[in-house]
Amino acid sequence: MSELTIVALRLGFVLALWLFVIAVVIVLRGDLFGTTVVTRSSKDPRREQRPSAAGAPPTAGGGATRTDPAVTATTLVVTAGPLRGTSLTLGSTPVLIGRAPECTLVLDDDYASNRHARVFQRDDEWVVEDLGSTNGTLVSGRRIEGSVPFRPGAQVRIGRTEIELRRGPR
Repeated sequence: MSELTIVALRLGFVLALWLFVIAVVIVLRGDLFGTTVVTRSSKDPRREQRPSAAGAPPTAGGGATRTDPAVTATTLVVTAGPLRGTSLTLGSTPVLIGRAPECTLVLDDDYASNRHARVFQRDDEWVVEDLGSTNGTLVSGRRIEGSVPFRPGAQVRIGRTEIELRRGPR
């Protein structure tokens, strides 16, 4: 082989090694920093066309859900876990929590189910509902079955993630 061929092979080998190192760094970065949080607006056309996988939120006495601004001026804040500091403004659309990419709050947690829980408004209160998760949903330290009222200041624990309901300015 000529000297030029050997130099070209060496450069190709070094280039391949650098590409491998860069690929490893990208994978490690994704594992260390977790899932990228994407802000979604309620006017996302993909969300309007797709029916809710968990069905419509139940209402007490068959009444419709309210969209009163005083009720909707509320946020969900992640207080513990990998997404700590994340906040979601609640509106008339239910918030689906789980590992599935179509969830509103996507958790990168082995203890969370694909569709773990749902937060929605019913009459004058917020409600959290466990959607048949494997490891359960805890509200203020108690495991729930079905749906229970979710009052401001209450903590919901799903795996390593803890979520608090907070009232915002009216």
